[in-house]
Amino acid sequence: MIEKLARRLPFFYGWLVVGVVFVTMAICVNARTAFSLFFPPILDEFGWERGVTAGAFSFGFVVAAVLSPLLGRMMDRHGPRVVMEIGVVATAAGLLLATFVGQPWHVYATLGMLVGAGTTFTGYSGQALFLPNWFVRRRGLAMSIAFAGVGFGSIVMLPALQAFVERNGWRAGSTLLGVTVLVVLVPLNLLLRRRPQEIGLAPDGDADTPAAAKARVANVVDAAWACIDWTLARAMRTARFWWIAVAYFGALFSWYAVQVHQTRYITEIGFSAQQAALALGVVSLAGVPGQIALGWLSDRIGREIVWAIGNLGFCMTYVGLLLLPSFPNVGLLYAMVIAQGAIGYGLTSVFGAIPAEIFEGKQYGIIFGTLSLSALAGGALGPWFMGFVHDRAGSYTIAFWVAIGCSVLSAFAIWRAKPSGVRVVAGRVRVVQA
Repeated sequence: MIEKLARRLPFFYGWLVVGVVFVTMAICVNARTAFSLFFPPILDEFGWERGVTAGAFSFGFVVAAVLSPLLGRMMDRHGPRVVMEIGVVATAAGLLLATFVGQPWHVYATLGMLVGAGTTFTGYSGQALFLPNWFVRRRGLAMSIAFAGVGFGSIVMLPALQAFVERNGWRAGSTLLGVTVLVVLVPLNLLLRRRPQEIGLAPDGDADTPAAAKARVANVVDAAWACIDWTLARAMRTARFWWIAVAYFGALFSWYAVQVHQTRYITEIGFSAQQAALALGVVSLAGVPGQIALGWLSDRIGREIVWAIGNLGFCMTYVGLLLLPSFPNVGLLYAMVIAQGAIGYGLTSVFGAIPAEIFEGKQYGIIFGTLSLSALAGGALGPWFMGFVHDRAGSYTIAFWVAIGCSVLSAFAIWRAKPSGVRVVAGRVRVVQA
């Protein structure tokens, strides 16, 4: 059935896969982000400590970290349809069961464990396990368009969800989100396939001929490295593997720390709850063109430069947050969130491309899944650390400076991993051949 559909489409089936990922990311990743909107009313209702409550979000990353190698192995064995549907069901279950919470551990089990684990399957980590297979020359562009679904979903969902929560309560908002996840995403993800060869196609929609295959390997710089049959054990014995792990940890620490605490922080320094929710939406609005542009750029100038640009965006974000208490004006607020979205979110366009170009092979899934442990550890530690510092010091200042340091370290680490030393992007092939 899928093979017939692929032949009848007037465009490459890989772009349909991009569309499915776009919608899945739009809903599921924002189901996790919605914790930032549920966080203030949960605090107001139960009066729990901020660090304890924010720790539920972090706990989801801990669970996801434990599951991450399994995720890669499952993708290698069963493909995206099985993996994505498991993630969809887990996310929906967490959102629906969250309506019954009454103790902190209930939040940890639902919005933390189930939603965190489920959206790891359906989010950046899960999608990056198979989407790079569909494109080579336009890998950065395709992945940036697919992952821009997160920004689109935030623009559509988050302000509307905030208004819905204010009128009907956070429990009603969680229920609505859970039902949406099930109804939309269960049937849609049946269209996915692991790689184009499964339905008689080749990456980028190119003709499946020897000449086309030769063109696809023209970007190899280090032939000895590229011909290695990479296993997890072999990959872990390389410095590149560990530099990527460091980079992922630092980037996700900075990203999710601000994502969880931004709404509360903005309201505490004098902005309204609606302004804070709108700011969160503007981050994603700016992220849509920013991600696509940086993804397109990465296919031309290289992954290292775009990764550094993305981390610069988060440095700018934290500097803006540090300045806001002294200059609490809307202009600075939106400058901060635009830097976060238009520049910082550009990290997603190369998140999956970097390890795919270094450790491409049959066991890429388990290698990427293990690398994701570091990303998830950063995502788990960041929100908890922010809350812990605030609870003890009464301020986010120290934590913000630590996050800036993590972003700088992340940019440096990818320069050390140097994916362009193995395979160059399409825009650099002629330079290498010259």
